[in-house]
Amino acid sequence: MAIRVILIDDEPLVRAGLAAIIDSDPGLEVVGEGGDGAEALDLVTRLSPDVVVMDVHMPRLDGLEATRLLVDRQESPRVLILTTFDSDDYVFEALRVGADGFVLKRAQPDELIRAVHTVAGGEALLYPQKIRDMAARSVRHVDLVSSAQLSSREQEVLTLMARGMSNAEIAGEMFLGAETVKTYVSSLLSKLGARDRTQAVILAFESGFITH
Repeated sequence: MAIRVILIDDEPLVRAGLAAIIDSDPGLEVVGEGGDGAEALDLVTRLSPDVVVMDVHMPRLDGLEATRLLVDRQESPRVLILTTFDSDDYVFEALRVGADGFVLKRAQPDELIRAVHTVAGGEALLYPQKIRDMAARSVRHVDLVSSAQLSSREQEVLTLMARGMSNAEIAGEMFLGAETVKTYVSSLLSKLGARDRTQAVILAFESGFITH
């Protein structure tokens, strides 16, 4: 079954281009389109997509607030943020409230397709250098990682997550089974009070646990 995608952007030509790219992959299907965050909420309710590809800056309800409202739902789709600038503070905030990653509008078509598949598969799409740069401008600098009392293994897993590694890649790096890594990830997310991998990585950079 194809991954169901909805596209949210206030520029019709951008949506048309994104739809053509995504529909070119037999494993993906665009099932709806909208021009702002309010339409995103309605489409998600009616169509139950797997992934929402959404711009940040839109009228009426922007992508940031729409992301916040979507991830608070019991069964939330994965959210992939579209952005023109990778240093956009709105993008960082969207990641903090629950978006699963971001992709630049100037990205190559195959990059967009990979990004959708990545977040649909449950992984976070992160660019460690960009996240670090955005976190450095954040007003939050509380060392939440230390106070969470992560085990040495959990700290190692978090470090590798911050490098953008998937669970499978972490398992290979640490010579562990995939299920063991999954257990470590679940445990550290719980201790950090993080909703997902993206929030955990952001906390790691904000707290100074990851500095490079």
